Amino acid sequence: MQTHFINGKFTRGSATENIDVINPATEEVIDSVPRGTEKDALAAVDAAKAAFKTWKRVSANSRAEMMHEASHKMRAHRDEIVSLLTLEQGKPVPENEEEFEWLMNTFEYYAELGRHERGRVLPSGEYSQLNLVIKEPYGVVACIVPWNYPLLLLAWKMAPALAAGNTVIIKPSELTPLTTMLLVEKCFDHFPEGVINVVNGLGKEVAEPLVIHRDVQVIAFTGSLATGQRIASLAAPMMKKLHLELGGKDGFVIAEDADPELAARALAYAALTNAGQVCTSTERIYLPRKRFTEFRDAIVSFVKDLKLGAGIDPSTDVGPMIGATYRDKVDEHIKDAVSCGAKVLIGGKRPEKLGKGYFYEPTVITGVDHSMRIMREETFGPAMPLMEYDNFEQAIDYVNDCDFGLGACLLTQDPMKAKIFLEEVKAGTIWINDPLTDNYAGPFGGMKLSGGARELGSEGLEEFRETKHVHWEFNSAAKSWWYPYGPNGK
Repeated sequence: MQTHFINGKFTRGSATENIDVINPATEEVIDSVPRGTEKDALAAVDAAKAAFKTWKRVSANSRAEMMHEASHKMRAHRDEIVSLLTLEQGKPVPENEEEFEWLMNTFEYYAELGRHERGRVLPSGEYSQLNLVIKEPYGVVACIVPWNYPLLLLAWKMAPALAAGNTVIIKPSELTPLTTMLLVEKCFDHFPEGVINVVNGLGKEVAEPLVIHRDVQVIAFTGSLATGQRIASLAAPMMKKLHLELGGKDGFVIAEDADPELAARALAYAALTNAGQVCTSTERIYLPRKRFTEFRDAIVSFVKDLKLGAGIDPSTDVGPMIGATYRDKVDEHIKDAVSCGAKVLIGGKRPEKLGKGYFYEPTVITGVDHSMRIMREETFGPAMPLMEYDNFEQAIDYVNDCDFGLGACLLTQDPMKAKIFLEEVKAGTIWINDPLTDNYAGPFGGMKLSGGARELGSEGLEEFRETKHVHWEFNSAAKSWWYPYGPNGK
């Protein structure tokens, strides 16, 4: 049985019920966490607020040392962290090993970036003056983390928030809270009391009290558009700083010059990593009409040989989905497309031979268009809808014909096509010939309904600092432009 972590102590708080954590590959209970209440959330706010008074005065060097120590402890518990993450989240071990590397290295990156600068000195209007721009922490930050990358997306919020001098309250997804609690126990135990807090529970019962609390200055959230809109409406009266990353419907264009076998591998990786449960998953694929058959056949041939299975099995390529509700949504999108004239080439159903587990076969579907849900709504599963285009300009128009703007991919050897694509596509990240690769120093975030937050890079640190301008006059004598303005003025 896991607990909350509030003010440096593990506690059940006021919880009277538990939430079971299910292994998505077996549907068996792994462990449970307390179903937190508003009282638990308020206790975490009190702890984080009190700790902020001293944490904000801790030197950047000292904060960096603590963050590096956390990373060292993560490294020491690597196998335990990866194993537990695989059990509760479901991704294959290689994908969770990659998530672990992002967790550890993000802490190291922001440990150093956090002590690089705190603002700047401006040229002053007068010799006797000094003008400073100071970057200050906000205070208490609520990190509301999703289930698909529970450690990576925690680190992308938590590490820059701590480096900037904020205290944090973590609300993990109720589907994947166990690895977060393991981190608290093994890797964050050296931080001062109240600087890091974790409250487990359901969104309306735990997260919403954090969103509306006057002492929580920043809400950092990754998740669905609907939940993001709910958070924004609740926080609007208090004009809070919102850090929202709200998903996507990313398009992938294969240019005419691309190699079909290479395209198949790139597309499968972009669309099927984490069983398609990635905010930047490729969910719309555009193939040139003149070579459509070649690319289609190469994609089907490659996908049919991928192995579906439990993430803990080293031979698995594609693991289970996180739960039945999410699997059902994928199935609904595919059935809707078929009812509108689309054709399933491979997949499109639950695998009978695997028995239990929230599995869904990687699916390739053709004959789709932008009137179908599978091309407009976030599917968030292992589906690859293929659509034809007549020319490159049309392909770009198709990519931009979307309410979301998180990312977009292109496969080509034509530099002019690449330049046009990166300039004309409205998305926060453009991948050319290397889909879904991130860079610690490069900002990640979206446009349009994907939200305007940025994680990673110096922009990721700026999200958790607010700006103050200091105008300091050393000469305390009265100024000639002060009152009075009349003939007696001096």
